[in-house]
Amino acid sequence: MPDLAPLKTSDGRFGYEAAGDPASPPLVFLHGIGGAARSWRGQLGAFSNRYRAIAWDMPGYGGSAPLATVSIAALAGALQDFLGQVGAAKPVIVGHSIGGMIVQQWLVTNPRTARAVVLAQTSPAFGKPDGDWQKSFIGARLGPLDRGETLVSLAPSLVKELVGDNPDPQGLELARDCMAAVPPASYRATMMALMGFDLRNALRNIAVPTLVLSGSKDNNAPAPMMAKMATYIPSATYVELEGVGHLANLERPLAFNAALDRFLAANATATEVTA
Repeated sequence: MPDLAPLKTSDGRFGYEAAGDPASPPLVFLHGIGGAARSWRGQLGAFSNRYRAIAWDMPGYGGSAPLATVSIAALAGALQDFLGQVGAAKPVIVGHSIGGMIVQQWLVTNPRTARAVVLAQTSPAFGKPDGDWQKSFIGARLGPLDRGETLVSLAPSLVKELVGDNPDPQGLELARDCMAAVPPASYRATMMALMGFDLRNALRNIAVPTLVLSGSKDNNAPAPMMAKMATYIPSATYVELEGVGHLANLERPLAFNAALDRFLAANATATEVTA
């Protein structure tokens, strides 16, 4: 993964890391439930020569203040505020896992604001709170905390369950470090925010170029589900990374960056990319 010393910033509400010329087109990264702004350092370094690459700490994570009430809709509202704070007009937004859900929710009220979006290893729905799969998913993740475990003690096993074949050692270490640093209250609240999320009917209304990116070994956002998801989005490009689990940008940073680079090259003009 590229060495990078990104600019770390916090104004009391949002913390984020950024790299690149502020005059360049904005490329904004949203992490998942076990992540942080720093989980995108391999991308900030790779794209900062052409973009103003920015990764937020989701509200309640890192340098960002928590929300009073956590929901996907509230997080999408926070994203809109964040984009305004950093001056990210007409951004490309990359959302991983719950970050991709936030992007989908944001698109409902901002259908043409983005230049393009990337929905990485995410889903258009989580389902009913009383569903058996949903209850099992939440129980498996919050149960150990209820029994006295901590995210510090759980991080190695949680990350191991998420990754696929031959993950990058540095990426794996960063994934564990990010997971261990998540505040338990934020982890719980954000996990519960998944319940009831369902924007399947909104996929057909996505009006900007969209990369739908999956990993063949991802059990949280299975590739067949994501391939089907892509068929409902009018302007979607679907890419599946072979052997990759749920943390593609950390497991296989070069493959992730290459897929993103190809998508950006096909969906941004030369003047937009090099401005």
